[in-house]
Amino acid sequence: MKVEIWSDVMCPFCYIGKRRFENALQELPFKDEIEIEWKSFQLNPDLQYQPGRNIHQYLAEHKGFSIEKAKEMNNYVTDMAAQEGLTYDFEKAVVANSFDAHRFAHLAKKQGKGDAAEESLFKAYFSEGKNISDYDTLVQLGIDIGLDGAAVKQALENEDYTKEVYKDIAEADAIGVRGVPFFVIDRKYAVSGAQAKDVFAQALERSYSEWKKENTKFTTIEGQVCSPDGDSK
Repeated sequence: MKVEIWSDVMCPFCYIGKRRFENALQELPFKDEIEIEWKSFQLNPDLQYQPGRNIHQYLAEHKGFSIEKAKEMNNYVTDMAAQEGLTYDFEKAVVANSFDAHRFAHLAKKQGKGDAAEESLFKAYFSEGKNISDYDTLVQLGIDIGLDGAAVKQALENEDYTKEVYKDIAEADAIGVRGVPFFVIDRKYAVSGAQAKDVFAQALERSYSEWKKENTKFTTIEGQVCSPDGDSK
């Protein structure tokens, strides 16, 4: 059963939602039957990397309130992340455009490392203060998860996976995604936001039960038949 997750690297609730979803899934007996596919979403497509500008300043300017209010909001999210075992350091977070990070994630997904790429990007941005729009940074993240560094660099420089990112964003708009994280389960149910672990568990259990019924194979009672090759069995 497939679960598609729309998210943006710069979204603090996306990392929290990822961990809560994973914790819920880990406790379910059918966890190995779940396929996870990450999808691209950009909260601010026009954002550009500005050296020396911190996340508190960006949030205050973007939302139109004070630096103190921005710090208060970021501290709140930091505490929430800590409850899930995540370390957020907004003092080091680098404000940057996430588009190339999404292209990198698509490259990793093609190599079967989509989830590892998402985890590395979230950690790089929220915990390590790395510039996720910098090609050298993305190449090193690729190497760290087992990708060929030269291939990652070539893909980034050639604008590979640009169409894939735009396709995800257009699809999100088509199905009504207005914020992330956004989890689509078996194309039947959706969970919006970094919900509690129990909410994810209930949604997965319900979806899996229905999916299992629809995909159960017949139990065959064997008897004598004629096969296409003309043999009787």
